[in-house]
Amino acid sequence: AMIISMMLWGVSWPSSHELAAYGSPIDLGIFRYLFVVLSLLPILIILKVPIKISRKGIPFVLISAALMAVYNYSFLKGLQTGSAGAGGILVTTMNPIMAYILGIIIDWKRPNRNEAIGITLGIIAGLTMLEIWSNVNILANPWNGLFLLSAFLWSVMSKFTSKAGRYGSSFSFSWWMYLLTLVFLLPFMDTSEIVRLVQIKEFTFWGNLLFGSIIVTTLATTMYFFATAKIGAEKASSFIFTVPFTAAISAWLILGEKIEVHTIVGGVIGIGAVYMINRKIRV
Repeated sequence: AMIISMMLWGVSWPSSHELAAYGSPIDLGIFRYLFVVLSLLPILIILKVPIKISRKGIPFVLISAALMAVYNYSFLKGLQTGSAGAGGILVTTMNPIMAYILGIIIDWKRPNRNEAIGITLGIIAGLTMLEIWSNVNILANPWNGLFLLSAFLWSVMSKFTSKAGRYGSSFSFSWWMYLLTLVFLLPFMDTSEIVRLVQIKEFTFWGNLLFGSIIVTTLATTMYFFATAKIGAEKASSFIFTVPFTAAISAWLILGEKIEVHTIVGGVIGIGAVYMINRKIRV
C-alpha cells in the first residue's frame, strides 16, 4: 500500500505543477480539501468506520490540520515561484531525514545501524538526483526554501498523525483533519477567484484537481497516515525517498520529459535507502 501511495505521489508532482498555474495556493487548497472531505466520507460509510474520535485526540487533529493548511500553501507557492524539479527532490529527500531527527529529539531514540545507513543513502540519492555537482547554487533561490519548509511541516505533521490510532480510526482522524484544514483556509480565500475557478472549463484544470484531491490525497495520503499509525512516522517517511524516481518516470510517461542517467542512479539508491531503513537487524 505504501509503495502504491508513493507511486501516486510521484505522479502528483507534474500534476500539481500544472494545477499551480491556475490560481493561488489558498484558493486551490480550498477546492482540493473540499473534494477530499466529500470523497472520503462515503469511504468511511462503506467501510463502516466510526467518524468520531476521542476528546483526547482533538488537539492532535487541530495541530495536524493547521500544519496541513500551512503545508498546502508553502508547497503550492513553491511550485509557482521556485524550481518544481528541485522542489520534488528537496521535499522528498529532506522529509525522512527531518522525521528521523525529530524522532531522536522527541523520543530520544537513536537510529540503528541500518537506519543510519539508509538515511545516508537517502542523502546521497537526493544529491545525485539534484545533480548537485552542476547545481551547487540551487538553494540560492530563496523561494526554494519553501520546499524545505514543506518538508519540515510534513515531518512534524507525521509525528502527530502517528498518534491517530490511539484516539480512534486513522481514517476518521484523517477526515476530521482534512475538514479542519478546509476550515482554516476559508478565512483567507478570495471569493472572486473562487468564482473564476468554478467557471474554468478546461479538462487540464479539473482533471488535475480531481486527481490531486481524490486519488492522491483521499486515497494515497490517507493510506500514508494509516501507515504512520502502524509503523511509525520515521519508517513511513522513509518510503518518500522513492517519490523523486516515480515522479521522473511519470513525467516521462505523461509529459514526455527525458529521463537522465543521474535520475536513474539516484532513484536506485533511494530505493536502497528505503530497504535499509525498513530492514530488520539480525541478532
